[in-house]
Amino acid sequence: MLMTKATDEERTGTTRRTALRGLGLAVGGAALATGLGTSPAAADPRRGPTTYVLVHGTHSAGAFWTPIARELTLRGHRVATVDQPHHGAEAFVPESYQRQDLEAMAAEASPLKGLGLDDYEARVTGIVRRAARNGPVVLVGHSLGGVSVSRVADAVPHLLHHIGYMAAFCPSRVMPSADACTAAPENADAVSPVELTVGDPDRLGVLRLNFRTGDSHALALLKEMICADYPDADFRRILAGMQTDEPVAAYAGRAVGRAGSWGRVPRTYLRFGRDRTIATALQDRMIAEADAFTPGNRFRLHDFPGASHVGPLEPLPVAEALDTLAR
Repeated sequence: MLMTKATDEERTGTTRRTALRGLGLAVGGAALATGLGTSPAAADPRRGPTTYVLVHGTHSAGAFWTPIARELTLRGHRVATVDQPHHGAEAFVPESYQRQDLEAMAAEASPLKGLGLDDYEARVTGIVRRAARNGPVVLVGHSLGGVSVSRVADAVPHLLHHIGYMAAFCPSRVMPSADACTAAPENADAVSPVELTVGDPDRLGVLRLNFRTGDSHALALLKEMICADYPDADFRRILAGMQTDEPVAAYAGRAVGRAGSWGRVPRTYLRFGRDRTIATALQDRMIAEADAFTPGNRFRLHDFPGASHVGPLEPLPVAEALDTLAR
């Protein structure tokens, strides 16, 4: 099925409940499996170190890949961690968030309003194009970052050696967006932060969360979603890097790759067995639907049965697994 741009209705008509279903907190890294096979890019005579382009998920930034990026760099690879528009180095921090005025936070305008997958795809594709001048490119997305991986792989499959989905959304013809994926019955056991939302997502144009909360109930809910198995000190470190806003249109945008483009690129899925944001059963369904669509190019599966949404705390095995994708 052809990839299409998000419609105006998709960008602006997302309901509060639907937007919240798409929440995938990307706050770190984890291992990807060994991948075999080649893509058009793999046969390219270009020489040089492999570049890993790492895409964060919702309410996050490229900096959360830092531990894994460091290990990959020490192994001789190049790494580019993506900051999506108004994330990371160009993050928007509401003035009301800084002083914890929740009433003002519910109304403060956001520059992320109106952003969608076209903007996210353009950011990542631009980085992939530049990186591919120097050698093979491995593109990996975590959580909501998976929709960007699908869109970019559909746009420039010839520039990609391998793609990876790390507990990430991989939409299909049946579930064409992150919203559609999370609305599936397989995601019924996922934890939603609906009660933590600040303001009306439809009016603000963003899903806004308060990660600086001191409320014990809110913190317990966030930890269950993100990293229930982590020590509290590491959980607080993760929260410190989270961003308040994510555009609701990013959840609603269509991200279905075509068999002749996205479907030609070797791909790996890292499956997390204790994920409470993108339920493991939903991960399994997305893998199965992708494999049914391109049976000649199936996912290489790497299973972490004890991992929560952010993956293992220790970055070394993650880097070791990612390292194999360059070969």
